[in-house]
Amino acid sequence: MRFLLIAFYLLIWSTTTAKASEDYGLAMVGTPKYSAQDSHLSYANPDAPKGGTLKQSATGSFDTLNPYTIKGRAAAGLNLVTDRLMARVWDEPFTMYPLIAEKVDVPEDRSAITFTLNPKARFHDGSPITTDDVLFSFDTLREYGRPNMRRIYKLATANKIDKHKIEFKLSGDYDRETVMILAMMPVLSKAYWEEREFDTTTLEPPLGSGPYKIKSLEAGKHIVFERVKDYWAADLLTNKGHHNFDEIIYEYYRDDTVAFESFKAGDLNLRREWDAGDWNSAYDFPALEKGDVIKEELKHGRPDKVRGFIFNTRRAPFDDIRVREALGLLFDFDWVNKNLFHGQYKRINSFYPNTDLAREVKEDTKPQNPRANMRRANELLEEAGWSVKDGKRVHTQSAEPMSFDILTDDPGQEKIALALVRPLKKMGIEARVRVLDSAAYRGHLNDYDFDMILHYWHSTLSPGTEQYLYWSCEAASQPSRWNYAGICDPEIDELAKSIPEAKTRAELAQKTQSLDSKLWEARLFIPLYYNPLDFVSYWKPLKRPETTPLYGMVVETWWIEEDQPP
Repeated sequence: MRFLLIAFYLLIWSTTTAKASEDYGLAMVGTPKYSAQDSHLSYANPDAPKGGTLKQSATGSFDTLNPYTIKGRAAAGLNLVTDRLMARVWDEPFTMYPLIAEKVDVPEDRSAITFTLNPKARFHDGSPITTDDVLFSFDTLREYGRPNMRRIYKLATANKIDKHKIEFKLSGDYDRETVMILAMMPVLSKAYWEEREFDTTTLEPPLGSGPYKIKSLEAGKHIVFERVKDYWAADLLTNKGHHNFDEIIYEYYRDDTVAFESFKAGDLNLRREWDAGDWNSAYDFPALEKGDVIKEELKHGRPDKVRGFIFNTRRAPFDDIRVREALGLLFDFDWVNKNLFHGQYKRINSFYPNTDLAREVKEDTKPQNPRANMRRANELLEEAGWSVKDGKRVHTQSAEPMSFDILTDDPGQEKIALALVRPLKKMGIEARVRVLDSAAYRGHLNDYDFDMILHYWHSTLSPGTEQYLYWSCEAASQPSRWNYAGICDPEIDELAKSIPEAKTRAELAQKTQSLDSKLWEARLFIPLYYNPLDFVSYWKPLKRPETTPLYGMVVETWWIEEDQPP
């Protein structure tokens, strides 16, 4: 009898513990790493001092302080101003923890989610955050928000229970990730926004609730954020040891070359380097040699950007897979990697590089054979009806020459584009590189008004609903989505829809690998490179935590060590 009682109490304890853990954090698959008993994240220093200024660069310009619509180009750093219902962490693939919502309840089938708000939650003017604000945010973003918000929020019906509790019931084509996306909802102030037009650009600093607020700005040139000294959520798990700088400044530059010069002069104190060529050859300035600047390579476990020359398959000649395959063969990645990037990069061979989600690929260490590739490319082009006449590649029926534009908004990428232009020219194909300003480039992307772009897709360790926006027939025909290539395949649609339904990591990997294989077969882009390292340099006395999380460096956890010499 005694053993039965012990077993009974153990059962109650384990059930209660599991329930508390479930209520505290919300994981896409599996269980959350942290519990309510944890005081800080493993990659944050809870004793990090406050103070000082972090100054970074941004390129291009900005014309709005509202990042939640497709209108305009939002300023950098606005994620610091507005809190969300729950906060994401970076040492788990996709797990959310309490922020504005101190508790969350989700049924097993994830057909609903109920948020209980933290009564301490406040906007910067001291007004409480209530379910009226959550309901207003939901309605507004469902109508005017970014495409993914509109699509997901329309699957939910809100039911305000009281001023601190609100329920969202799901219907229609929802999946397991839908509740996660609702948990990431930014909460806007109803009192502030209901008298203003939301779906437009604005340079009026909005009323926020996050760890920083906007101190000053000069349109398109710089924006300054100041730390909220009495930030209501400073001691929560996801904020302890975070947001340590009194000011964060983003200076805007015409291009990254100018920004680098500013960093070397000490006008900026943190720089992320994205070019391995520059990383290996351009970091030879006096401050680095003297030890005033630190240069580090930090390993990460996230998927890198899927960079490449993306074909617009809506247009000829890229609607023919033989043409796409041929042009892919003509690009000499080995030469580019050796001559431009010191051999430091790896070539992308998956839409989920550097992860367990990538399709199985047999490792091939043989260098490319440009001559053999050119012969095979010529065969494919001939099969597709493109022959060489008087030195030009023309269509055998229409006699139209093969020519197209390659668009980019980064002058630094022009040298990579020219590495494709040269072998194309040898094959009688005319390709023109056009470097646009950021606003014009974004307009072409949103409208799919291009032949080819030198661009990228983002991927994550927890792919979900966004995959449908990347690859579906629906996204291919709607502006401002991410199906740049215009792929439309019912099988790919079904695979993309199935990914958010995975309940375990193993199931997620299997589904994603299947999608990856199908996408790769479509030859949607000429793949470039990925880097399993973060290149970062910074001026003393800036410091970072010793632990780097799964997704890589998290600048929000850095600080200024005042006892170091400047």
